[in-house]
Amino acid sequence: MTTKVVVVGGGYGGVVVARGLDDIADVTVVEPKEVFVHHVAQLRAAADPAWIEKIFIPYDGLLTRGRVVRDTAVLVEPEVVELSSGARLDADYVVLATGSAGPFPTRTEGADQATSAERLRDLHDALDRATSVLLVGAGAIGLEFAGEIAAAWPGKPVTLVDPVPELLGGRFPDELRSDLARQLNQLGVRVLLGAKLDAQPETPAGAVRPFTVTTSDGEVLSADLWFPCYGGTVPSGYLSSELAAARQPGGRLAVTEHLRVTGHDRVFAVGDLNDTPELKTGRAADKQAEVVAANIRALIEGGPLTAYEPFADGMMLTLGPAGGVGYAPELGLFGAEATAQFKGSFLLDVFRQKLGA
Repeated sequence: MTTKVVVVGGGYGGVVVARGLDDIADVTVVEPKEVFVHHVAQLRAAADPAWIEKIFIPYDGLLTRGRVVRDTAVLVEPEVVELSSGARLDADYVVLATGSAGPFPTRTEGADQATSAERLRDLHDALDRATSVLLVGAGAIGLEFAGEIAAAWPGKPVTLVDPVPELLGGRFPDELRSDLARQLNQLGVRVLLGAKLDAQPETPAGAVRPFTVTTSDGEVLSADLWFPCYGGTVPSGYLSSELAAARQPGGRLAVTEHLRVTGHDRVFAVGDLNDTPELKTGRAADKQAEVVAANIRALIEGGPLTAYEPFADGMMLTLGPAGGVGYAPELGLFGAEATAQFKGSFLLDVFRQKLGA
């Protein structure tokens, strides 16, 4: 009988696992979204509407033998996945790849392409009409969003506020953070670190309406559009109590070196959901997915398992189409030109190929 593999989540890690096992197993991907959303390019799409349709990639070409079920997992047990439709999927192996959630525009809103695309067009319209923008949170999302806005609308005031004392938490070389600060200043982005808002703006996020807020040191900031760029979560409420026992205080699941959920030989977790000690990046999710696919294949065919080795800190952070900074331990620092050249296409062709589009 063909081995049944259920992959819960059709994001970056899920599609790689599914495609890697399609030739050897009966693979079912459970994903509520109509199409794959290339989130890495989403902030570029908000600033440049020509990108909006590009970030949606159909699942039609992902699997030759398996299937993608448009549904939501409501209860996942080690051998059964229950869906919101009432269907039950038996599984010899389960791969948890549900990623993370966050406020728009960190993630898209709506499970269908038309709704998500319209939401991005509305966002672009709001950015176009706004006279100044406040972004709360100066992590990678806030920094990239600020860069996209400042590059698309030169001269529009953009302010970033974050209580942290250093850009990127001080995790990267001083030269990178200095270059990042220089480029932000050149774009006209004001960065207030070590500053906390006394209260969130009364104006709803994403609505164009004048407001003022006060920082903890008494400075009054005025803008007419704001967005939260923090608050990411790792949804796992669908897990049975048996699997939820592996959940760590931060919400992520403990995994073994082979990316099995601790205590379960046939349940794996990839990407944002697991607790591997590294930055949660698309590169890490992709590599983890390859390791999981190889390990399930080894368990089916017989053979040694592959241990996953977490990545050392590295990143590629864009600041609009022509700017950005990057760092990889094996390659060193990337300036604006190299970063823009490497990430200018957001590897769109690579991901279209992964999905068989």
